[in-house]
Amino acid sequence: MSLPVNNASAWRTGVREALPLLGGYIPVAISFGMVAVQAGFSVWQAVLISAFIYAGASQFLFVAMVASGAPWWLVVLMTLLINARHVVYGPSLAPWLPKSRWSPLLCHGMTDQIFALALTRLPQLAITERLGWYSGAMLLAWFSWIAGTALGAVAGEELTRLWPLLGEIMPFALPALFLVLLAPRFSSALWCIALGCTILVAMLLSLYGFTNSAIPLAALSGALCFYLVSATTKAGANPNG
Repeated sequence: MSLPVNNASAWRTGVREALPLLGGYIPVAISFGMVAVQAGFSVWQAVLISAFIYAGASQFLFVAMVASGAPWWLVVLMTLLINARHVVYGPSLAPWLPKSRWSPLLCHGMTDQIFALALTRLPQLAITERLGWYSGAMLLAWFSWIAGTALGAVAGEELTRLWPLLGEIMPFALPALFLVLLAPRFSSALWCIALGCTILVAMLLSLYGFTNSAIPLAALSGALCFYLVSATTKAGANPNG
């Protein structure tokens, strides 16, 4: 049984357009596979975590907490809290996807990168192409994450021994992937201001020792800046409104 694909061409387009994501997914997945095995998980357990939890940073937290003996209720709670952003992602994409009995699986395949890519591409596609495009992109990302985890769990230490530089590069793969997704937004003055505000707040908070709260507070500051500047610009353009 497979996902319904209205348009095979759309499915192939989704796969092709998601290919650049693999440059970030696979190195981070390899890192996770290595970390999971070092924390005492078997190869199969590491692969199953990537297949069924499939939550990026939450997986690293998951294996660390389990290895340290944290109670399961706390492990589950922390994993859910880190992924609470998906409560916002889903409703944002729902209007662009047709209703389907496969929606739970489509939700499982949604990551930050797939969300960002889909939010841009789905409105540009015909309604009959959207499910096929999303299915192709989502499945490619998911399977690459699982494959990367397996590779890291089985041969991660050998790879870093043969190519020591690989161990230095892999931690930067995910931040680089997010930067690639953000780069097109820098063509807009409004987005430049908002992103600049976000970066500045994150750097200041980190410098003053607020590393745990730097990301959420910086993101909130950037969003607030975006809407304030946007509202000010609209008010200036329509002074009689």
